[in-house]
Amino acid sequence: MEQFTKPANLNGEELINELTAAGVAIVNPPSLDGEGILWLEIKSDDKSKAKKVVAEHNGTTQAPDRSAEKAALLSKLGITADEAALLLS
Repeated sequence: MEQFTKPANLNGEELINELTAAGVAIVNPPSLDGEGILWLEIKSDDKSKAKKVVAEHNGTTQAPDRSAEKAALLSKLGITADEAALLLS
């Protein structure tokens, strides 16, 4: 196990993908201890690569903007966004 400073915004799934893309083999998912330390079960040889990835990790997933598709569908259905929200509540 190797310890790292926890990024301000941590997304475990994203971090795993980023580490894997950088060639860091992960044995178990990342974990946080009570002190806010991020622990990764990786090979000690991969620590420098992992350190760079963790330092650059921002932990935010940007959802694609689908507002145009939603507006087109609402128009096709002939309802407003408020009416659609009412149906879904």
